[in-house]
Amino acid sequence: MKWSVLFVVIVLCNAMPGEVSAQRYLPGMRGIQLTAGIAPKDGLYAGFAFSQYTRRTDRWLIGVEYLEKRHNYKMTDIPQAQLTLDAGYYLKCLSNWRKTFVVSLGLSAVGGYETVNWNRKLLDDGATIANKDGFLYGGALTLETELYLSNRIVLLAGVRERLLDGSSVGKFQTLAGLGVKIIIN
Repeated sequence: MKWSVLFVVIVLCNAMPGEVSAQRYLPGMRGIQLTAGIAPKDGLYAGFAFSQYTRRTDRWLIGVEYLEKRHNYKMTDIPQAQLTLDAGYYLKCLSNWRKTFVVSLGLSAVGGYETVNWNRKLLDDGATIANKDGFLYGGALTLETELYLSNRIVLLAGVRERLLDGSSVGKFQTLAGLGVKIIIN
């Protein structure tokens, strides 16, 4: 009896291949994603974002990122930290026919706050930091790949170039990282 039921299930699954495959990139699908990566000058970043797919199979994304870089000064490291809010639109540029691998290009508006040495201006050797803390604003261009590991788990890999005015250390920042997205509906 068990073998006959198993045989019928296998035959039905093979008879209807379109019915059993996953549906991806549907309008209104939502996901949450966690990313982490590296930046030049011993920098690390982490991010959390929410995305929603559109009718055209593109997606909106809104999230927060924390970036910390270390700048060498004599025998010590001076931290530069940024907390930013990111809102952008990602166009699907390339995908395979089953949509298990997708490449997207995104353009985002970015704003946030930057602090250098946690607002302590005087160093141990008596030197004073001239850089000021302040608000950041600008944009980012992102190239991101998505690889579906299952119907709800997506592996992300991306490179983004941020242009932020208001930073007293540098305007351009390149970030490269990996992440995971969980489709929640």
